[in-house]
Amino acid sequence: MSDTSQTRTDGQSRPEPADDGRVSARIVIPEKHPMVTLLGTADSLLRVIERGFPAADIHVRGNEVTATGTRAEVALVQKLFNEMMLVLRTGQPLTEDSVERSIAMLREEDPDSPAPSQVFTANILSNRGRTIRPKTLNQQRYVDAIDKHTIVFGLGPAGTGKTYLAMAKAVQALQAKEVNRIILTRPAVEAGERLGFLPGTLYEKIDPYLRPLYDALHDMMDPDSIPRLMAAGTIEVAPLAYMRGRTLNDAFIILDEAQNTSPEQMKMFLTRLGFNSRVVVTGDTSQIDLPGGTRSGLKVVQEILADVPDIHFSVLTSTDVVRHKLVGRIVDAYERWDARQEAEENAPAARKPAQRRTGKTAAARAPRQSHRTES
Repeated sequence: MSDTSQTRTDGQSRPEPADDGRVSARIVIPEKHPMVTLLGTADSLLRVIERGFPAADIHVRGNEVTATGTRAEVALVQKLFNEMMLVLRTGQPLTEDSVERSIAMLREEDPDSPAPSQVFTANILSNRGRTIRPKTLNQQRYVDAIDKHTIVFGLGPAGTGKTYLAMAKAVQALQAKEVNRIILTRPAVEAGERLGFLPGTLYEKIDPYLRPLYDALHDMMDPDSIPRLMAAGTIEVAPLAYMRGRTLNDAFIILDEAQNTSPEQMKMFLTRLGFNSRVVVTGDTSQIDLPGGTRSGLKVVQEILADVPDIHFSVLTSTDVVRHKLVGRIVDAYERWDARQEAEENAPAARKPAQRRTGKTAAARAPRQSHRTES
């Protein structure tokens, strides 16, 4: 590995040709950033970087990092360390997950995409020492869309933060007095089970369906203030059926589990929109619990409203899952299985005409064989 040229003021050197035709660059880490905060305990973050750039050689000596590889790879490594230092300057720690996601963001070829340091420092809410912010590029785009459009659809698999981020934006809007109330709703559809008769009052009967929304509220607000705000009507959590006939003004409205609405219910809900209100609709079309033969309103609405101004569809994928890493792998495995099932179902349909022709030919030949036997 060849030595590099004069270090620039930003702590990085211009890539120089190495002996084997690749380029080499040196990154000098300022003393205000201890190497353990950048490389992780026992070099855990360095191993993540090495896995993210398998074609590059990355070596650390003191407070200097040397990267050797193709010009494009070395440039990405330099950008990554720059972004990591920008995050550290805000006082936020680096994690293996944030470094992995930073590498994925830098590999995006969209010049309009925000930098990793912008995503990881875009705080939405802070409550009891916990900060809620986007963790992926698509989540940042989703949050930006909520700021820019009146109606936003958040589509994606479980664990991608669709509802959680929408609720954080709702609480933020309420605290900033941009709206006067928050309305959270979801259809009361059983997830593949028949629960039968549920005892208690009407609210006790529907409470299990709305419990995930209550849980998210408790993460974002002072739990003692929630009953008071609900009693005053500032926060309303109700089943979708309660939306009929209403006009919702000065409100931030979230429809969760929208894949379990019928097309008629979806139309009813969207037409509740009043003045100075915003709507976020979230759902996962791979987890529809409607009775057989009922089309999902979330699927139909994408065909109907795709070109309507001020309505935006944000799509999140398994790469945006922010739960345990296995959740993303499970989502991918199910998608592959669904694709195989669909291919197998379509394959026999293509062969049926040929099979019918074969059957007719055999039937036509049968009488002639029988006639010869009798004679």
